[in-house]
Amino acid sequence: MHDAASPWRKTEDGQSRYVRLWRWVVVIMTLVSFTPLIILTFLNYFQYKNAIREEIKERVNHITGMTKHSIEFFLAERAAALVLITNERSYDELKDQGELQVVFAHLKNALGGMVDLSVIDPDGKQVSYVGPYARELAGKDYSEQEWFNKVIVQGHYVSDVYMGYRNLPHFVIALSASDKDGRSYVLRATIDSSTLDELLRSVNVAPPSELFIINHEGILQTPSNRHGELLGKANIPTPPYVDHAVVSQIKDPQGLELIQGHAYIDNSPFILMVLKDPSAAGKNWFALARNLWLILIFSMVLILLIVMWISYYLVSRIRLADEQRTQALHKIEYTNKMASIGRLAAGVAHEINNPLAIINEKAGMMMDMIGIIENFPEKEKVSKLMEAIQNSVGRCSRITRRLLRFAKHIDLQIESIDLEQLAREVISFLEHEAKFRKIAIEVIAKGEIKPIESDRGQLQQVFLNILNNSLNALSESNREGKIKVSIYPEDMGFVSIKFMDNGPGIPDEHMKQIFDPFFTTRSEGTGLGLSITYGIVQKLGGRIEVQSELGVGTSFTIFLPSGNMIGGDIK
Repeated sequence: MHDAASPWRKTEDGQSRYVRLWRWVVVIMTLVSFTPLIILTFLNYFQYKNAIREEIKERVNHITGMTKHSIEFFLAERAAALVLITNERSYDELKDQGELQVVFAHLKNALGGMVDLSVIDPDGKQVSYVGPYARELAGKDYSEQEWFNKVIVQGHYVSDVYMGYRNLPHFVIALSASDKDGRSYVLRATIDSSTLDELLRSVNVAPPSELFIINHEGILQTPSNRHGELLGKANIPTPPYVDHAVVSQIKDPQGLELIQGHAYIDNSPFILMVLKDPSAAGKNWFALARNLWLILIFSMVLILLIVMWISYYLVSRIRLADEQRTQALHKIEYTNKMASIGRLAAGVAHEINNPLAIINEKAGMMMDMIGIIENFPEKEKVSKLMEAIQNSVGRCSRITRRLLRFAKHIDLQIESIDLEQLAREVISFLEHEAKFRKIAIEVIAKGEIKPIESDRGQLQQVFLNILNNSLNALSESNREGKIKVSIYPEDMGFVSIKFMDNGPGIPDEHMKQIFDPFFTTRSEGTGLGLSITYGIVQKLGGRIEVQSELGVGTSFTIFLPSGNMIGGDIK
């Protein structure tokens, strides 16, 4: 059909409806595809994050519980050693400095961290001492000390870590006992606090995580790298009492999020603290999160490309179906119009042929009468007039026969045609009119143009219609008119004939309708010339293309098969 614009090009509203349809399909399919993928990625993200956090908490809980039991065993072991001493030695034996020295030597060899060992009578006076501070502590009175009163009441006592007379961080395990004679006394052992620190260091905890001990007032009983100095106040709150290991989440004074495990050590003032920075496990988590996001981005890009391609394919198929439907409807409409024109042409030709036959018969009879009458006045002049009448009748007859051929689809008469000669022949019919309108017509043949097999009369009508169209367009222009007819061979067995004028051009809104029957922009035109031309070119196995620019001119290009392609392949 005629040169329709691409359905994908922008229209007045800025977008083709197929572009809008394609965009909507892409958006909807993308949302449908992306939504579950994004949801699953975020679920996996948070599930993995929570799983790693729970794993850290489980690890902290395990370390806290295990270390709690280790410390309790450490204290219970030393308390049991003191009980064993009181069971095996009498008060008098323990008061003996030499005997106590032997006991302390065995105790120190069996259990590490022992600083000294002393025996205190019921009045709180130290009666026997073995250790490095014998001179400073000889005869020391502990009756006013809080720990002494507690051990007398409770029978067993473990102190906080403190400096004391020894000027050394230590803690005390004291035990109240009585001999066979009912004499009560206190056996007191001093233990270096560094043994607690060594015990904590034996636990496999990777830095920057920390294990340390505080007392019930939050005073550090072992050193800490980040939460305070030994015997100083810890910079984190003292956790509430529980009888088992507890894991919680806190923030340090710098706002760093920490996972805290704590446990109160039985029969002591100690609280075990385990603090782990979850960012220490962040490297593995960040690698996993990075892989999740990379997979998400890659999947989204891949899905988007596939969605765009599928959407383009589907919309292209819709566009093609719409185009084919539009062409089919246009062909039906065009065929219906042409059928109506054919019926009208047949009726007009029939009605005209009857009076023309009468005129031709009467003119012939008058010619016979002129020939019979010898002295017929103005015989020669009347004879010429009769010949002119007969010639005009013959011309009208040829026109009506063409109408009948068009209306009745008379079979084509195929012959060998020289296109350049045919073009010049048609132009010769219009030379007088072109000169009158001051329009120059030029024919150019490029390359070797071989004769084609086609219908001469049909091609004459095509050339004549296009040239008339150009002449009429140039007549409306004030510039000096020029029509150029170019003939040159094409690939794929075709030859092209291009009619180019420098007329005013065709507006864009008319380009879609120029081949429609009865469409014309001239008040005196019928609108059938280009429509008939289009039908003839198609019937001859060719096609016609139009290019036009306002103020520059218009060109009609006809492509015809160089062989006989009418109704089939080239012969």
